[in-house]
Amino acid sequence: MREIIFDTETTGLDPLEDRVIEIGGVELVNRFPSGRSIHFYIHPSSREIHPEAQAVHGISMADLAGKPTFAEIVGEFLAFIDGAKLVAHNATFDMNFLNQELKRVGIEPLLPDRVVDTLAMARRKHPMGPNSLDALCKRYAIDNSRRTKHGALLDSELLAEVYIELVGGKQAALGLEVVEAAVEIDAGGMSVVAAVARRRIPLAPRLLPTERAAHAAMVEGLGDAAIWKRIAMPEGREPASGFTHAAE
Repeated sequence: MREIIFDTETTGLDPLEDRVIEIGGVELVNRFPSGRSIHFYIHPSSREIHPEAQAVHGISMADLAGKPTFAEIVGEFLAFIDGAKLVAHNATFDMNFLNQELKRVGIEPLLPDRVVDTLAMARRKHPMGPNSLDALCKRYAIDNSRRTKHGALLDSELLAEVYIELVGGKQAALGLEVVEAAVEIDAGGMSVVAAVARRRIPLAPRLLPTERAAHAAMVEGLGDAAIWKRIAMPEGREPASGFTHAAE
C-alpha cells in the first residue's frame, strides 16, 4: 500500500486567486517510510505573495526567482503520486489549491475518495484537542524543533510520523502486528488466546530429536483431554511462550 504524505504552501488563502508556491511529499509503503520524497518551489507567475502568508512560510518572491511554474512540474508530481492515497493535514485546503492549479493547466481534478485528512482523524481521536501539527508532535513526542517556519517538505516528514501514530503506531511495531495463528484454549474454564507473530525467517529448532520424542511420549500418556493435544505444532517449530504458559 502506497501513501503520499504531502503539504503545500501558497501565496494566500483564496484557491481561486492565490497560487501554490511549494509542494513537498514523502512516500510510505505499508505505513513505513520508503525514503522517496518530492519537493518543488514553484513560481506563481504574476500573483504576489500576501504578507501574512509570507510571515507563515517565510518564502518571498525573490526566493522563487527562476523557479519552474506549476505547468512545468505537474507531470513529475502526478507521476510521483500515481496510484497512491494522499494524506494531508486539513486536506481540504491543500486539495482545493492543487485542483485549481490542475484546472488551470487542463488536467482533471484529484478525487476526494483518495484523500485522507489527518486533521479529521485527530479530531475524532482527540476531541478535546488541540490538533494542530505542532500540538500533535508534542502529544506524540515527535521532535519538531526544526519547524521555525512552515515548510512543505519538513511538514510532510513530521506529518508522516504523526499519521503513523494516529493509525496505531504500526511503524514502531515493525510489522509484528501481523498474526499468523491464534489458538483459543479452554483451560479449566478460563479461555486463553495465544497468538504467534509471523517471522520472515523461522527460528532454528532448539530441541533435539530425542527430546521431541520424549515430549511426544509424555503427551501421549496425558489422555485425550490434555491441552497439549489440542495444539498442533508444525515440525521444526518451537512452541511460543504464550503456548507454554497456557499449557502450564
